Formats: sequence, C-alpha cells, structure tokens
Amino acid sequence: MAGSVGIRDVAARAGVSIGTVSNVLNKPDLVSEETLIKVQRVIDELGFVRNDLARQLKMGGGTTFGMIVLNVANPFFAELAHASETAAEQLGCTVVLGSSDQLPRREERYIDLFEEQRVRGMLIAPLDGPTARIRRLRERGTPLVLFSNHRDTGDFCTVAMDGDAGGYLAVSHLVEQGRRHIAFLGGPLHQVQDRWTGAMRACAETSGVKLSHIDTADQTIADGRAAGERLAGLSEDRPDAVFAANDLLALGLMQSLVRAGVRLPHDIAIVGYDDIDYAASAIVPLSTIRQPKRDLAREAVRLVLDEATDKAGHRHEHLQLPPELVVRESSQPA
Repeated sequence: MAGSVGIRDVAARAGVSIGTVSNVLNKPDLVSEETLIKVQRVIDELGFVRNDLARQLKMGGGTTFGMIVLNVANPFFAELAHASETAAEQLGCTVVLGSSDQLPRREERYIDLFEEQRVRGMLIAPLDGPTARIRRLRERGTPLVLFSNHRDTGDFCTVAMDGDAGGYLAVSHLVEQGRRHIAFLGGPLHQVQDRWTGAMRACAETSGVKLSHIDTADQTIADGRAAGERLAGLSEDRPDAVFAANDLLALGLMQSLVRAGVRLPHDIAIVGYDDIDYAASAIVPLSTIRQPKRDLAREAVRLVLDEATDKAGHRHEHLQLPPELVVRESSQPA
C-alpha cells in the first residue's frame, strides 16, 4: 500500500542513496536526468506518496502553525479556524487544528504535540487566559498569539473582538426596544465577563432597567434549551428579554420557548452573540452581535508571523476589533 512505502524503500529499489531520492523530490535540478527518470519510475511503481505535512513539521514547521480552539463543534470556532486557514494560505503557510473541548489537559496535550513538532508558531483560544503551560511555551521562544480579552495577557499578542462593547450594543438595543427586565444568559461567568460588563454598563444608563444573570455550565444548545425550559415555567418576574453569551445558547433557548408557546419576540426578545451561519435561518431569525471572524483570523496570522520572523520593532500588540449589531426578527419591539 502507498501509505507503507517510505523514502528508504524507493532508494533501495532504485539503487541510490536516500539523499538522492530527497533531491529528486525537493531539488531535482541537482540530479542527473538519467537518475531523475529512474527514481521517478520507481516512485510510480511503488506508489510512494510523500507526506508534505509531516515533512513541514519535521523541518521545524517553517510554514506550519498550530491552532487550538475551545470547541470545533461550535460553528463560531469552526468558521474562525477556516478563516485562519485561508489567511495563512494566502501567505504560503499551513494551519493544523486541534480542539481542546474546554478541557485543560487536552489543551496541554495539543500544545505539547505542536511544540514537539516544532511548528512555526501557535494560535490559541485559551480556556481562561494564559496558563502556566502557555507561559512556559512563551519562555521557550515559541511565537504565540491568543484569541483572548483576558486581563492577564501583557506578555502575549492578543486578538479579540471588544466583548464589553458587544455586550453594551446588545443590551442597549434591547432597552431601546422597550425591554425593562433583561437576563444575561451564559457561563461560567469568568469566561464571558467582558459581555456581562458591557451589559451592566448599558443597563446602568437607563433607570428602571433590571439585569439578572442565568448561569450555565457550558455554552451549548443543550444549555440554552435547559434555560428556556426554566424561563417558560416562570409565572412571575419572567424577563422580557435575554442577551445570550453566544448564538448556540440563544438558539437552544429559542427552541424551548417556542415549544412552550412563548411568543417571540412579543413575550421575550432575544439577542445572541457571534452571528454564526445558523442565526439568520433560525425559526425566528436571531438578532446577534457579529464577530469579524475574517479580520480576527487575518490579524492573528499576521501577528504570529511577525513574531516568527522577529520583525524589527515588533511589540506585543493587543487588538480589540469592533463588534457589529445585526438586528433580525427576534428582537423587534413587543
């Protein structure tokens, strides 16, 4: 089988050195035409296929970056990874993806793997800011960019959307629509602190507006459904609006509320966060805060490449990109 044939097999069959086979593959101009034809014929006969990805990694990751996201099952991170791949390809580089699934040990295993393979640099969406393992990575000289707004990132380049501004935009919009009891849906709270802070700031600007928090263990559709079941069962003091920390929570919430006969947006208005592809096609099109995924990816790749090439005057940059409010049916006036 082609997968079991290595460069040593090609060299042995052709009666040449491994170095000659390597030159045929990488520097054919250094090989005589007769040898080139002979080795290429053996390559065809054996069905040898070289592993370019493994070759890049073993060469020290000259054009390869490792990327770790929180959960590739979340469409936002899948779209961010795809945008990062595109941005890297435009610069002649490759991105290898890993998903921590919000598990600290898995995040560390991917960091270990990428470091062992000597990638050119890493793009990481950390669980909760820079961990001790991430700091050791920095100390060893690996170029690194974090998708993070965490306060403790002074020694790292970071790229993120301004979550405080996003939370402020979402809740200000709901207040403008006449909503006066707004629930912030999402947790653990330390992971979404920026959105929560912006939401509090917006509520504080208008008297008579109440802000409550509905905590969740995670930020999945299932967590959103569970929250929706609880809200639908409230007979008193039920919020008339919900700002969800991401679109998955908002979509799960919406499913439960619609199933329970709650009228959206008449009874409860909903605003999500991320603007994943499914937001616009929900049963009630979802208003949301759009993250500029292409810009986030492009800036992250630029920064990690700047660090990798050690450009003169390069400093740790902390980029916060502006959010955009996308208004759809789910947050129209009651």
